Amino acid sequence: MRFDPWNPDFVAYPYGAYAELRRDAPVSYFEPTGQWLISRHADVNALLRDRRLGRSYLHVATHEEFGRPEEPAFQEPFWRVTRAGMLDVEPPVHTRLRRLVSKAFTPRMVESLRPRVRAIAEGLVGAFVEKGGGDLIAEVAEPLPVTVIAEMLGVPEADRHLLRPWSADICRMYELNPSVESQHVAAKAAAEFAAYLADLARERAVRPGDDLISALAAIEELTEDELIGTCVLLLNAGHEATVNVTGNGWWSLFRNPAELVRLREDRSLLPTAVEELMRWDTPLQMFERWVLEDIEVHGVEIPRGTEVALLFGSANRDETVFDDPDRLDVGRPDNPHISFGAGIHFCLGAPLARIELIESFGALLERAPKLELVSEPEWKPGYVIRGLKSLDLTTG
Repeated sequence: MRFDPWNPDFVAYPYGAYAELRRDAPVSYFEPTGQWLISRHADVNALLRDRRLGRSYLHVATHEEFGRPEEPAFQEPFWRVTRAGMLDVEPPVHTRLRRLVSKAFTPRMVESLRPRVRAIAEGLVGAFVEKGGGDLIAEVAEPLPVTVIAEMLGVPEADRHLLRPWSADICRMYELNPSVESQHVAAKAAAEFAAYLADLARERAVRPGDDLISALAAIEELTEDELIGTCVLLLNAGHEATVNVTGNGWWSLFRNPAELVRLREDRSLLPTAVEELMRWDTPLQMFERWVLEDIEVHGVEIPRGTEVALLFGSANRDETVFDDPDRLDVGRPDNPHISFGAGIHFCLGAPLARIELIESFGALLERAPKLELVSEPEWKPGYVIRGLKSLDLTTG
């Protein structure tokens, strides 16, 4: 099968096509999206760190100078939120924003959250076991990281049901060639989420609490747009990948029963298992970068103004980096997967995601030792942010 991100069969298993790209065309032009596909680990890793590329180009050029059309007016709420967060800006703005937010994500601060993450995970898993199973994604995988990041931000419990739908709708814009309907849905969600956060930040500026929104609202050098963009990014990035690693990960274990038995018998493998599950079935399959200066990869000239699509899922199966890459090995000792990115945009929340995943998988292994699959799951239609629609399980 060729690279075809709109084909459900490809979305379900892109790894055969990736192997062909790595072997025959490590740099190839994909006409439907106008992007250069980069499939080998070394190239993806290098380009993530290359300052001749950027998440945005608007700090160095206009849309016209890059040969891009002006964005439709209705998209403005989406771009206003997105471009105010650190993920879609470059230094020096990125440096300033990351410095301000990273204080909440130091190793010590994140480790201090472990008892609370464990309590939430055990509560969700306990309820799941009590009813004999259900949809693991809806009942455990989604509520855990959403609750953790909502508590960090200081979103009132009564409002937390709004967060996941807003996030899912906003993320529709990150798929390749999103439909006009998806664009409108994303813009509407961004506008609603931004308005909600603006009200909450103004309230916390007057009556601060012990939460991240209060801390951000007290920083004079942070604009309101930057505060909103940062909070939206923390919510989206803080749970989308974790949800999908949980769902994809358990589905991976059920497809590799010997590794599931191995993990059940030796819980000390949990940290390496989490890393391996992120590698073996990557939640974020592609990360895009704009070429700000001409580059050359494997003798192919990629000019300024074009876009590269860095294939994380392919990089994580590269046979020159990983021994027997198509084999799931929950004890894999050397695992330089690229699921959290690299360079200045390396995922700020990676340590927290690891804690959430270890506690979630650990609680399920402990409380549901006979966890079994009820039916084969279906993949969501999205390719870039890749996950299951549901994962129906019984606790035996």
